[in-house]
Formats: sequence, structure tokens, C-alpha cells
Amino acid sequence: MNPRVGPPDLMGLVPGSAQRAQRLRLAHTRGNEELLDGGWWPYSLDPAEELPGLVMAVDEIHGPVVGVVLGADGWHPQPVALHVGGRWIGIDYFASQPASLLTALCTGGRRVDLLVVAPQTSWELAAKAMLQAAQTGNRVTAPHIMPDVEQAAASLR
Repeated sequence: MNPRVGPPDLMGLVPGSAQRAQRLRLAHTRGNEELLDGGWWPYSLDPAEELPGLVMAVDEIHGPVVGVVLGADGWHPQPVALHVGGRWIGIDYFASQPASLLTALCTGGRRVDLLVVAPQTSWELAAKAMLQAAQTGNRVTAPHIMPDVEQAAASLR
């Protein structure tokens, strides 16, 4: 199966743009209780390949992104800036940032915190994790969402 398309039951039925949209769940607003603004399931861990589309999607809802913070572990290669939508976006990598968390810094001091679902995750688990991350009232941190979702799935078997 081509890694750039959805699950087999959607192949040929859902346009490519809609399939890509299913890899990102963004809440339009974040209350005082939520820890995350949504979830993102990239196709790879190459920031140059994956971040431009994400930045443009976040721009539409939360305003222009001016920077991105990623966990230092796992991302490769590691550019320090990307040209997206006619502007340069700075990328910082911190060892203290969990690999499962991406922070987009927007104009006006706003930030968007997203769960990052590992590319090799199954469609079913990724969808559940992104939904939980974007859910109103979510109080589970990014590093704990995938283990919770995996444990829940295992208990149903």
C-alpha cells in the first residue's frame, strides 16, 4: 500500500486531499483544561517533508506559525528553518521535548501543542489517539496518549 493514502477501504473513494486531512485533528480553540490542541500523524520523521503541510493547516485555524519546537529524538534530518508559504519558519529541537509532542509557535504569542503519532502506527490506533488529543477536556499528556490507546485496544482483543 502506498504510504501516502488512507486505509484500503478508502482507496479510490476519498480524494488525496481528504486522506491527508485525516492525518491531522485540530481543535479550533483550546480551553483552560485541555493540554493539547490536537494530534498529527506524519508520514515520516523528515521535518522538511512533513512540516510545510502541517504549518499551512495550523496557519488556517490558529494564525501564522513563526516557529516549531520538536523533540530532539527521532527527527531526521534536522533543518533549522523551512521556507513555507513565502516565509521562513524556525525549527528548534530540545532533548526535554517529548518525541510525541510538537509545539507550533504562532504570532501574538499563541502556541499550538500537538500529539505526534509515530508514522508506523496503524490507522486505527492513530485515529483514536488523534481524536483523544483533540477532544474537549482532554487532560492526558502527549507521551501518555499512545500507551493509553494501545492498552485500551489490547483489552478489547
